[in-house]
Amino acid sequence: MNKISKTIVKLRVPILIVSLLLMIPSLLGMAATRVNYDLLSYLPKDIDTMVGQDIVKDEFGKGAFSLFMVDGMDIKDTVALKEKIEAVDGVEEVIWYDTAADISIPMELIPQKYYDAFNSENSTLMAIFFTDGTSADKTLGAIEEIRSIAGKQCFLSGMSAVILDTRDLTQRETPIYVVIAVLLSAVVMALFLDSFMLPVIFLADIGIAVMYNMGTNYFLGEISFVTQAISAVLQLGVTLDYSIFLWHSYKAHTESGAGREEAMSEAISETFISVIGSSVTTVAGFIALCFMSFTLGLDLGIVMAKGVILGVIACVTILPSLILIFDKAIEKTSHRPLMPDFTKLSSFIANHSWIFAVVFLAMIPPAVYGYTHSEVYYNLDKTLPRDLPGIVANQKLSDEYNMSTAEIILVDSDMSAKDSGSMISEIKNVDGVKLAVGYDSVFGAAIPDEMIPDEAKEALKSKDHQMILVTSDLTVATDEMNRQIDEVTAIVKKYDSNGMVIGEAPCTKDLIDVTAVDFRTVSIVSIAAIFVIIFFVFKSFSLPVILVSVIEFAIFINMGIPTYTGTVIPFVASVVIGTIQLGSTVDYAILMTTRYKRERLDGADKRSAVLTALSSSINSVVVSALGFFAATFGVGLYSNVDMISSLCTLMARGALISMIVVIFVLPSMLMIFDRLICTFTIGMGKVIRKRERDSGNMKNVPVNANIGK
Repeated sequence: MNKISKTIVKLRVPILIVSLLLMIPSLLGMAATRVNYDLLSYLPKDIDTMVGQDIVKDEFGKGAFSLFMVDGMDIKDTVALKEKIEAVDGVEEVIWYDTAADISIPMELIPQKYYDAFNSENSTLMAIFFTDGTSADKTLGAIEEIRSIAGKQCFLSGMSAVILDTRDLTQRETPIYVVIAVLLSAVVMALFLDSFMLPVIFLADIGIAVMYNMGTNYFLGEISFVTQAISAVLQLGVTLDYSIFLWHSYKAHTESGAGREEAMSEAISETFISVIGSSVTTVAGFIALCFMSFTLGLDLGIVMAKGVILGVIACVTILPSLILIFDKAIEKTSHRPLMPDFTKLSSFIANHSWIFAVVFLAMIPPAVYGYTHSEVYYNLDKTLPRDLPGIVANQKLSDEYNMSTAEIILVDSDMSAKDSGSMISEIKNVDGVKLAVGYDSVFGAAIPDEMIPDEAKEALKSKDHQMILVTSDLTVATDEMNRQIDEVTAIVKKYDSNGMVIGEAPCTKDLIDVTAVDFRTVSIVSIAAIFVIIFFVFKSFSLPVILVSVIEFAIFINMGIPTYTGTVIPFVASVVIGTIQLGSTVDYAILMTTRYKRERLDGADKRSAVLTALSSSINSVVVSALGFFAATFGVGLYSNVDMISSLCTLMARGALISMIVVIFVLPSMLMIFDRLICTFTIGMGKVIRKRERDSGNMKNVPVNANIGK
């Protein structure tokens, strides 16, 4: 590593030039990376709801589906508006009550209940089918054009409309997230580091690494809007430590008399070794997300693991170049860091370890209770402001038609009219079902097949399947809605074992089922991975248990707080926050424990070892946690997308809680379990036993044994 570090120092100017040139393809990659705003698309592809969507697209040429409400418009203008919408690129079909009203069929033959279901006193409903999927660019473009055509008296509801609103909102806000994170992180660094120029240097280095990370997302094809919104902020928060470590190492070597280049060479070698160990736990936490069946975890996990690795590389290549090139500017802006003296606090904690151990034990029950009873929501439109067009349309649909959701049932096209009628009758009797409309229920056996318009036939029936539209007055993601879906699915399967129920509500129910399993999987994988890493770092069977337990306790407190504040958090937070907090803050515990182990091996007693470990690491832990907090807290306050706001708030709070727990609780654990640690840590037991034997031998030596010698 010494040869490599010397080469980096020697080639610092070419390295900086190349790093800046690489920003060009990174910018191009960022611009070319598609962003997916449909979280339901990350469900496993082999479940019925996903398979059914493909069937509707392949056989009926229909992708996304929306209900369109026209308010206060006469029939003539409504017909003209329908024709305009049908001409929009991306719209496959618009179904209104006139779809079945061919001139050969008298209006009286259209059942009154179906007419009433799609018409109120002042408005009428249309069903719009799009050629592409829910979040496809073509579909979102079509919705934009429909809104421009329709005007303010028309309301387009459905998942695609909500996704368009999400896209527009996050595209406006995401650049502001970065600005907020950068400004607050700069303030923290300016206060706690010893130069006002250092925040600029550090943020430039991390910014370049972030751009590399976002640019290389091009090779993934697309990323989710959640990943796009928080990845830069999160990468800043978890990699800021590496820059601080390099600076402290460089400064220590210059103060010891080494020249600038020699000091930086040594600092690079030390930083690389230390940061590799630190970053492995963070990467492991993000990799654990990749084990989720809900592949949003895979998306976020890959991007963030890649970001941490690129952050490490930038820290030992680009950052040294920046520091050496701007060394004079750093010196001119130097100042005394605003960091309090923690000596008395460290001594108090070490001397009163039993107090914090008792507090720890007392807080476990409420922390566990809060953690296990926190409420989450899965209704994706709850994450957005209530005044967005798609949210307003969904609410108006619910208010005027008592209709909250619409699903599509796919059954065999050869199902008899008798069975189809019986199935629909049973579905209508399910609690919450407002309407069930199918091919046979609309036309019935009384209307000869040749009298039915081809447009109506193609809309509801293909060679292999027929569609049935079901509307409900229940809300997506509620227990009542999920019971309704179970009952409807059971009825459909009774008549056609291959039948499927698809739509937003069934997809959301699948989301609930899938993420419940993912939560356990991710927790187990992340804990196991961190446990193994700590075992190899310390060669200990006891320390992994202690360190993981301490950080898990911090996670329980963090995730349990919403229970006591009455806050309902988005489902994504409940799945990923624990893993992120464990992977990114266990480093605090590793830092302190590393020093404790070194002191014990060097001959210090347990109290002295703990006191030295705490006093020497508390500054680093505080700065690291505050940096993470600064990078995420402001975004949590600002964001109007509750999913982003909740994630950032939980990460910010988690960093502070982990900091407090490591500073106050971990020393107590090290004191209390010192003998257990020494016994079950390779190399420590032998040293401690030898010291105890030597201590015992000294006790047996007569007081005057050395007199006269």
